[in-house]
Amino acid sequence: MYTSISDFIDDWNQEAAATQKVLDGLTDDSLQQRVSPEDRTLGAIAWHITTSTPEMLVEFGVTVETVKDSATIPSSAREIAEIFRRVSADTSDAVKQQWTDQSLSEMKNVYGMDMQKAVTLSMLVKHIIHHRGQITVLMRQAGLKVPGVYGPSRDEWSQMGMDAPTI
Repeated sequence: MYTSISDFIDDWNQEAAATQKVLDGLTDDSLQQRVSPEDRTLGAIAWHITTSTPEMLVEFGVTVETVKDSATIPSSAREIAEIFRRVSADTSDAVKQQWTDQSLSEMKNVYGMDMQKAVTLSMLVKHIIHHRGQITVLMRQAGLKVPGVYGPSRDEWSQMGMDAPTI
């Protein structure tokens, strides 16, 4: 839970940048990758992160521009990545402009649950982390190189002249 807007902004910017790096690694062909016929495609998950971020902010009481045509998943990986780039910047700007450190302790009814505004911001960050993990698994299945997020990925160890850990 955040106690200051600047702590949220720092965390959001770090996690959004990691998510952006993952989204920038997608290809148009990879967007159709899925675990099973019942599950979302990689493109649907990437689009979900992109469109649900402003939707969640609106639910939290932050005024921000939502994504137009959010029900239509683009066929272009680059388009998804570029729209997420805008959404990410809009998120930082809107929270910084509309909320204060003091407002973080205010209660808000979100999705039928009463919670502090600080908790809603934690939910937002955890949401993109959760789905970013799903995307990286599908990237691996699609044959894409997975970028490191909190350290080098298996693909990046060799670039550092080292073998990837086996455990």
